[in-house]
Amino acid sequence: MENEKADERELILINVTGADRCGVTTALTEILARYDADILDMGQADIHHTLSLGILFKTNSRNSGEILKELLFKTNDLKVQVSFNIISEEEYDRWVGMQGKNRYIITILGRKITARQISETTRVITDQGLNIDSISRLTGRIPLDEKEQPATKACIEFSVRGTPTDLLSMQKELMELSSKLNYDISLQEDNLYRRCRRLICFDMDSTLIRTEVIDELADRAGVGEEVRAITESAMRGEIDFEESFKRRVALLKGLDVSVMKEIAENLPITEGVDRMMEVLKRSGYKTAILSGGFTYFGNYLKQKYNFDYVYANDLEVGPDGKLTGRHLGDIVDGRRKKELLRLLAQVENIDIAQTIAVGDGANDLPMLSEAGLGIAFHAKPKVKAEAGQSISTIGIDGVLYFLGFKDSYINHQI
Repeated sequence: MENEKADERELILINVTGADRCGVTTALTEILARYDADILDMGQADIHHTLSLGILFKTNSRNSGEILKELLFKTNDLKVQVSFNIISEEEYDRWVGMQGKNRYIITILGRKITARQISETTRVITDQGLNIDSISRLTGRIPLDEKEQPATKACIEFSVRGTPTDLLSMQKELMELSSKLNYDISLQEDNLYRRCRRLICFDMDSTLIRTEVIDELADRAGVGEEVRAITESAMRGEIDFEESFKRRVALLKGLDVSVMKEIAENLPITEGVDRMMEVLKRSGYKTAILSGGFTYFGNYLKQKYNFDYVYANDLEVGPDGKLTGRHLGDIVDGRRKKELLRLLAQVENIDIAQTIAVGDGANDLPMLSEAGLGIAFHAKPKVKAEAGQSISTIGIDGVLYFLGFKDSYINHQI
């Protein structure tokens, strides 16, 4: 009986903390290797040069005493602290059973992250019956003097496990919190598609550029106030986009087409476009502009940033080189954007769940809801309220963090 007991397996969890230094993990796993221990789980984090290392291993009970003794001596030599916990097989079986639970990624970002923002976010997570598995910082460390770098970004990603009590209610509460506490948030199911998005479609006006091109054209035509009023009403969803488009284009009648070149060359590009497009293209994403604006300006951005596709509206030009106040072909409205998103997914031979859509207006909602990941960018209140994810506090390169990119990878890539 004593021999049988001596041959029983033991599950032991060790937790190591202290000043980080090279070789800690190697030294401890070398001890486990000498006793042919099996690693069941392992995790390590380094926060400001402070190490937190956990190893759950399985060994024969006759070896456990010697292993723990050697680990204790070694950690003392390395000047780190260690604690030991015996894990019962029942506890381990429960842990294994949790692997079948749903997993979600919650990403929060802004110019800075406050304790209140994290506290309120984690409260929602807890209230929904979810457990936080890990927390990662995706951005680099920010300086203490914010005046040195006014465009800083801070992003933290939570990996959580479980089945929410009410997923829609959770999504809504997180979005309300983001507006109240001035930060951005994304809630995504951590599935296969989340890790292999391939196509990203952008609205153009007030998304890739910080203006509505039709307003710029209207200013040159002397009808800026009238067109702007129609634009705002349409973006708020108060009037039909097609109707508003035709009314605005009609007001441009007689404008010389030469002004389009001058406007294109002076478009105010949204913060982060250069960085975002560099990373997306290097990472193999297909990119598209799906715009209710005009093809001329979409093609300008296509050449500048190497977009793969552009779908927008064409203005009719008369033989005198002036706009006629009419358009050519079908209007790219919200319904058409959704159709184009699906069409491009088919062309690229990918599942719709692998697509991303980014936009700000009411006419972007159909494609935002259709895409695997829909992101409202500096959006109108109605759009933000209906979107699953939102970015309102930083530049459009915040999209990269919702895709799981880390600054360490982005900066190396660029």
